[in-house]
Amino acid sequence: MMIDWWTLGIQTVNVVILIWLLGHFFWRPVAAMIEQRRAETQQILTEAEAKRGQAAAALAGIEQTRAGFAREREAILAAARQAAEETRTERLDEAAREAASLEAAAKVAIEKQKDAAEKAWAERASRLAVEIAKRLAARLDGSAVQAAFLEWLLEEIQALPDPVRLTVAANGVELEAICATPIEPANQARYRELIGKAFGARPEITFKVDPTLIAGLELHGPHLVVSNSWRADLSKILAELTHDKRSWRDGGRVA
Repeated sequence: MMIDWWTLGIQTVNVVILIWLLGHFFWRPVAAMIEQRRAETQQILTEAEAKRGQAAAALAGIEQTRAGFAREREAILAAARQAAEETRTERLDEAAREAASLEAAAKVAIEKQKDAAEKAWAERASRLAVEIAKRLAARLDGSAVQAAFLEWLLEEIQALPDPVRLTVAANGVELEAICATPIEPANQARYRELIGKAFGARPEITFKVDPTLIAGLELHGPHLVVSNSWRADLSKILAELTHDKRSWRDGGRVA
């Protein structure tokens, strides 16, 4: 086989020229373009990494904010529970105070009703006792009743201590003898004498009539009152009955 060296040389020169042309007019622009694209890609990656960091920071901020919201929510719930408990306690205390106030008011009202009932009972009992005493007094001998009450009056006067008896009925002292029925003038002198003898003095005694005594003879002076009548006895009995009733109501009879 024969080699055409001229043809081979020309083709070699053509190849070298082609390579030079490609390297000068193609590979350099392509390489520059590739380098530019690589730089742009690197910049994009850098920016993406920066944005990813920003996103991570933003996400961390969001998580922190959410954690803060959770803590704030717990604090709000705790404050709400505490406020609700305080409100419940206040309402319970207020209800207890209202109940105590209502109970006290009810007790006061009950006591008032009891007192009113007792007063009404005492008034009815007093009227009934007075009516019974009047009817009994009407059936008794007036002179015998006066004599009996005179005797009791003299006994009470004589039972007084001597200094008291002499002081309240010294000579010249005015005393009132009050009787439920009029005393005959002839008996008044005898009453004065007996009363003065019981006192051991000579007091001035005037006689008055008070039918509300029902029956009896009382002696009133500046420093002395001798209650000696059915009215006084009935008032004393009624007071004792009322006292006994209240003692039983308060938890036991007081001797």
